[in-house]
Order: sequence, then structure tokens, then C-alpha cells
Amino acid sequence: MVSNISSALNAYQQALGRISAQEQKSVVNTDKIEKEANFGNIVKNIIEDTAELNKQAETMTLKGIQGKADIQDVVLAVANAETALETVVAVRDTAIKAYNTIMQMPI
Repeated sequence: MVSNISSALNAYQQALGRISAQEQKSVVNTDKIEKEANFGNIVKNIIEDTAELNKQAETMTLKGIQGKADIQDVVLAVANAETALETVVAVRDTAIKAYNTIMQMPI
């Protein structure tokens, strides 16, 4: 019983370590955003980072299919890519809504 608890604890610690390492790799590069205050450049950089996360997720998925990657790493990479894409879509929708609101304002 004690060895099962110890094994489970070790597995959780390893998973947490992989998740932390993956999160550090997948965080949008805020240094690049802070240096360039131009809104167009900020959007461009975020889209490029999102595309890179999608490529990483595809690569990890292929490794998972080949049996070269742990399923947790595959799921985490896909989840990170999905979250980044949802964020970009939300920002796009908000920008379009703001544009439409401005266009409807009387001059």
C-alpha cells in the first residue's frame, strides 16, 4: 500500500515537472510584445506565437502516434495550442465588434 502511494506521488511529481516545463515553453513571448508598442506588431507577434504552438502540437501528436512521446505531453501541447487559438479568435471577435460599433457612430 505504501509503495502504491509512493509510486502515485512520484508519477504526479513527474507529470507536474513536465507540465511546468511545457508551460514555460508555451508562454507567449511578452518581452517581444513589450518592446514593440505598435498594436499591429503586437497582433502579428501573437499570431506568429500561436502558429508556432500549433506546429509544436502537430509535432507532438505525430510523436505520440509513433510512440515516441508520452500521452500527457501530447494532450498538454494540444491544449496549449487550442487555448492560444481561442484567445486569438476572441481578440479578433472583439476587434471586429469594436470596428462595427465605431462604424455605426454618427459623424
